Amino acid sequence: MSSVPPVVLTFAASDPTGGAGLQADVLTLGAMGCHPLSVLTALTVQDTSGVERMLPIDSAWVAEQARRVLEDIAVDAFKLGVLGSAQNVRAIAELVADYPAVPLVLDPVLASARGDELATADVIEALAATIVPQSTVVTPNSIEARRLGGAGRLLELGCDYVLVTGTHEAGAEVINTLYDARGVVREDRWQRLPGSYHGSGCTLASAIAAGLAGGREPPEAVREAQAYTWQALAAAFRPGHGQSIPRRLFKQ
Repeated sequence: MSSVPPVVLTFAASDPTGGAGLQADVLTLGAMGCHPLSVLTALTVQDTSGVERMLPIDSAWVAEQARRVLEDIAVDAFKLGVLGSAQNVRAIAELVADYPAVPLVLDPVLASARGDELATADVIEALAATIVPQSTVVTPNSIEARRLGGAGRLLELGCDYVLVTGTHEAGAEVINTLYDARGVVREDRWQRLPGSYHGSGCTLASAIAAGLAGGREPPEAVREAQAYTWQALAAAFRPGHGQSIPRRLFKQ
């Protein structure tokens, strides 16, 4: 029998376009050589231009999905995206607390690229109180980082690393900065690609989780995940009228 690949459990909302959310996580994790497990946290009505509606899954259903699979399969990393409600955040925080040795990547998705709200104030408060302190790497973009109080505050809350991505800042290069409690760990510069992309943050966070699941240290996992994400964006395609979608299987 073949050996078991690294296993990553993602908690995320469904995106019917396959560009972001749960579908993006599964594609990325598979492309990075992992076996993805998935727990659905919310249903969305969206296209490649934006999110129209979101229906959170009941927190009891979220917890039951996760507990059932966790009792059956050993997990090497967790990845968290849109969680849908404060109740879901608290339920997931209670679940992952039972696995303190498993690395956790939090992508604090607060809004869509168009600006559609995906996290209310109570969700943000619950994330800060319960999930951030358990996180190995938190991956806000610069707008999300400012809304969350900056990398310093996130680190004070107890996470190990914060990767602030610079996609939303001006300049010919995208500058991504990884911090830990001592300050800047690494700063990576990437050629800014033309266009706008649906699910780039999901791709990056999932790729980091894949690296951690494979045994890499966080700085190495962050570097490899950025390289993978840049290549997926460079090979992106535009199937609809909105943003382009990263080609996560670009190696195939």
